Amino acid sequence: MEGKIKVLIIEDDPELMMALSMYLRKFGMDTSCAEDPFIGLSLLTQEDFDIVILDLTLPGMDGLEVLEKIRQNSDIPIIISSARNDLTDKVIGLERGADDYMPKPYEPRELVTRIKTILRRTKREHKKEEEKRGNFIVDKAGHTIKFKGKTLDLTAAEFDVLELLITHKNSALSREQLLYESKHIDDESSIKNIDVIISRIRNKIAKIDNSKTYIKPVRGIGYMLLDEE
Repeated sequence: MEGKIKVLIIEDDPELMMALSMYLRKFGMDTSCAEDPFIGLSLLTQEDFDIVILDLTLPGMDGLEVLEKIRQNSDIPIIISSARNDLTDKVIGLERGADDYMPKPYEPRELVTRIKTILRRTKREHKKEEEKRGNFIVDKAGHTIKFKGKTLDLTAAEFDVLELLITHKNSALSREQLLYESKHIDDESSIKNIDVIISRIRNKIAKIDNSKTYIKPVRGIGYMLLDEE
């Protein structure tokens, strides 16, 4: 895995949340925290994380429901961290797609070990799902795209749009298709938001290669990604 491990902690106990955050940072991990599950879900659409640490007892939405919502759009590894020791919660959590279940209290060092173990396993699985398409390598499971060997720093919405363009490269896609087939763009968003996202993607590609424009507008339709076969 390139760079630091990015961890999202969704936990309603502020003291525990900060303690875990500070401990994980000692091991070179970047952490973001959310006491509110709705904020946590929102962060997942705005940033790319490597793993989620999820409490079950949360305000406004049960953690098992949060887990289900995450799994509707993402295969990101999830570790449930919960004081609820009911076997039913553990079984349901794993059935709904959690990768691990840690009953509280536990030693933070064990959490570090489990994070690294899960990410080593998923990294091996993700490698099998990489698809090379011209100058681009798309890792759908890992939610990353490499351009000419360098990983693009993309938001979740930018990944969706660029992945669609790469999949249909050398063919024009309408703004409507890019909007409605993107998992991380609200259906109520304006079509103009696609233009903004495309502009950001272009700028990120240009930082690696500005010799030509890879994404071009198609009058009356939308956009097309031009790339070698």
